[in-house]
Amino acid sequence: MTHRTTRLRRTPHDTTSAEAEAERRHDRFGALPERIRPEDTVETRPATAPDPARDRYHADEWLVRYCG
Repeated sequence: MTHRTTRLRRTPHDTTSAEAEAERRHDRFGALPERIRPEDTVETRPATAPDPARDRYHADEWLVRYCG
């Protein structure tokens, strides 16, 4: 079964309501929203919490211990 739609016919007294609808539509959708910068759309935070015990390791320490 198909759905049949009927077209509404406008009468002269409907123009004021159509104009009012157009004005309301323009008030709501007539302007673009404020621009958002890409920098404001990204949140940066560390993936893990900093671990002080892990950060105490010095990457070049093995040079002093084993090559000295």
